[in-house]
Amino acid sequence: MTEHRIMIVDDEPDIAALLEKALQMEGFSQISKVERGLDAVDECRRLAPDVVILDVMLPDLDGYEVCRRIRQFSLCPIMFLSSKNDEVDKILGLAVGGDDYVTKPFSPKEVAYRVKAQLRRADYRHAPAPAQTIRVGALELDPDRALAVMDGKALALTAREYEILRYLAQNIGRVISRERLYEAVWGEDSFGCDNTVMVHIRHLREKLEEDPAKPQYIRTVKGLGYRMVNPHEA
Repeated sequence: MTEHRIMIVDDEPDIAALLEKALQMEGFSQISKVERGLDAVDECRRLAPDVVILDVMLPDLDGYEVCRRIRQFSLCPIMFLSSKNDEVDKILGLAVGGDDYVTKPFSPKEVAYRVKAQLRRADYRHAPAPAQTIRVGALELDPDRALAVMDGKALALTAREYEILRYLAQNIGRVISRERLYEAVWGEDSFGCDNTVMVHIRHLREKLEEDPAKPQYIRTVKGLGYRMVNPHEA
């Protein structure tokens, strides 16, 4: 049995039960279920799950606020479940720190496989490797701890934001298209990825750049994509 811990946050017992059964059929044995947002934040802090499956509509806090609070202490993958299918809702879910967004009705088996995909990426990020600190100007990336530091201060990045930053830093000076960036970081086909990448880049700049409107590290190359540069050398 897989030892990864999965937390389901949904106030509809039938949906939570379907997800639990699908996850069990895929070999997951450590599954916890929570119905309220505040309880989800507390349980996430206590249990440190490897993946959180989070419904957007909850009886106390909405899923977006729950995600924001979890991101204050955890980088675990968060997958949103929602009956809201509008693009703005999906973008909001990604913007607050979510890693995936699944709309209802959904296939429980598909959700289980999406959980597996998130875990593969998380395991890859934390696999031991002779990685060295990456330095770009005043920015330092520690791959072993998935930590980004600017001028000696740790940046509060989501797991996805860190992976974007790391990929761009490893390819410093090169123009990276949105499609290539999406496929490298999300590990999925890049069809329809433009808004997703743009939202993550915008929020990453807000945390990284002194003036996000005039970025010094992550430059936009119009019509082509993004390029990371060392502002001390540019």
